[in-house]
Amino acid sequence: MEEKQPSLLHKISKIISDFFNPLVSLFIFFVYMSSRNYSLHDSITYFLPVLLMIIIPVVAWLVWNVKTGRYTNMDVSNRVQRKTLYVFIAVCVIAYIVYNYFKNGYIDFVMLFILILLFAMQISNYFIKSSMHTSFNIFVAALFFALNIKIGIIWLGIAILVGITRIILKRHTVKEVLMGAGIAFMVSFLYLYCNIQFQH
Repeated sequence: MEEKQPSLLHKISKIISDFFNPLVSLFIFFVYMSSRNYSLHDSITYFLPVLLMIIIPVVAWLVWNVKTGRYTNMDVSNRVQRKTLYVFIAVCVIAYIVYNYFKNGYIDFVMLFILILLFAMQISNYFIKSSMHTSFNIFVAALFFALNIKIGIIWLGIAILVGITRIILKRHTVKEVLMGAGIAFMVSFLYLYCNIQFQH
């Protein structure tokens, strides 16, 4: 029997879903934020620890776990497998927050809320496998919104599109995507509220 070829919609959904995975979306935001707020030297100084302490270790962790068979895929679609992923990312984020606090004398606000989002996703994972792709992209939209309203609205559109692709690819059910979106909206609202209070 001939294997059924994936449809064009499925292929496009996979491209969108793979490109706008949480790490890439956060990477794009950090590049934008550091280039907008800092000089080239300062942005490299800010971004390099994020890259070395969070992004590279998480990618290496994912690749290693997929290669050794602990994770089924890079998306970590399995709910049980996700538990260790959330813990590992949280450890990396906490290590960065501590490092940044002792080096620069302040708590990185963005990273603190990424940590809050991770904890919320971890708690939710005990009950339902919420969509990380949807959740993080909605939060990235809020991060952009705090800097540039237009980009924030555009990214919210991207987040909705990503949520739809997760359903098309059967990586998540509608309920799981909506749960991820709900968690992200709550954390994003809290972030934007605190961000406004912090600026005044």
